[in-house]
Amino acid sequence: MPAETRDLTGTVVLVTGAGAGIGAATTTLLLEAGANVVVADLDRDRADASVAGWPADRVLTHRVDVRSADDARDVVAAAVERFGRLDSVVCNAGIGAFGGILDHPDERLTAIVETNLLGTVWAVRAAVAHFDQRGGGGDVVVVASVAGLGTAGGNESVYASTKFGQVGLAVSLDRELRPRGVRVSTIAPAAVNTGFADGLGRTAGDPLKDTYLSPLDVGSAVVTVLRQPRRMRTALWSMWSMAEDA
Repeated sequence: MPAETRDLTGTVVLVTGAGAGIGAATTTLLLEAGANVVVADLDRDRADASVAGWPADRVLTHRVDVRSADDARDVVAAAVERFGRLDSVVCNAGIGAFGGILDHPDERLTAIVETNLLGTVWAVRAAVAHFDQRGGGGDVVVVASVAGLGTAGGNESVYASTKFGQVGLAVSLDRELRPRGVRVSTIAPAAVNTGFADGLGRTAGDPLKDTYLSPLDVGSAVVTVLRQPRRMRTALWSMWSMAEDA
């Protein structure tokens, strides 16, 4: 007998950082599963390009700076106006850089902290406010990193701190929101073959990237937790390439 799964057809999912990388892969897989997707990205043109060819009634692209609480509320409101509701939020937007604690300007480190951590807080707050308004239920998926599980190297301390923060936020939210029917899942991948940190510790086109996880690997995990029957939840899913030491 096949395992029971939820049908995502017609559900509405907001994905932040959805214009490229993990976010774009997740968006594609969600659309293939029948969901309607709100494609939120700092670059509206990139968001539009990521869903070119999909029916216009299945997608909504929206420029969002996740560091802005107002932008988070605006995109949730736009989702509700367009589709009538929001069922899930995937907090995927993130940036990073490799190097020592003194190797980057203040502005870059501030952007990493605000994008990765505050960007998650604002998206969750906006989504949960809607979940509560409609009577409860919903899903929050946080795309963090194994760097937030104690595996970070000595050249990513600020980035790792934001990922620890995301994991801590999600663990606490799981306890807070479960009585209201909201599931909170954390997906924590190791290295993924995207443009992450290119020019800031990684190199575009580096053959080593071919040994990393693919964005579709992570997107598949997101879809899997959303398709779980409502009686169960996945609190933490860590993922590694077979070529990378855990």
